[in-house]
Amino acid sequence: QAHVVASGGGLVQPGGSLKLSCKASRFGWDDYVVGWFRQAPGKEREGVSCISTRTDSTDYAPSVRGRFTVSRNNADNTVYLEMNSLKPEDTGIYFCTAKRGLSARSDYCWRLPDYWSQGTQVTVSP
Repeated sequence: QAHVVASGGGLVQPGGSLKLSCKASRFGWDDYVVGWFRQAPGKEREGVSCISTRTDSTDYAPSVRGRFTVSRNNADNTVYLEMNSLKPEDTGIYFCTAKRGLSARSDYCWRLPDYWSQGTQVTVSP
């Protein structure tokens, strides 16, 4: 059964970095947009980033723009989220999604994905 798998979470100090991975399994995502979401304790889930696996265009939430970078490796069916200058408020469970389409605009990418990964925990704490 086709699915996506998120990995790479962990514990990091404020100002540190982490790199998350999202890998497609049993399908190729040449024409998908891949999103990242996060959910902090007691808060609603929020979109973090999007990337088009065809065009390489990206979109980011204002809270992470300039600190997070999303990239892709289509040969390996993997999308990466590199997170720098991490803050305690970046703490949460991170999920990746995949949706067939070309637009990396968040209003498309984050709406009704076709696939959701399991979560990977990111904790930013001294």
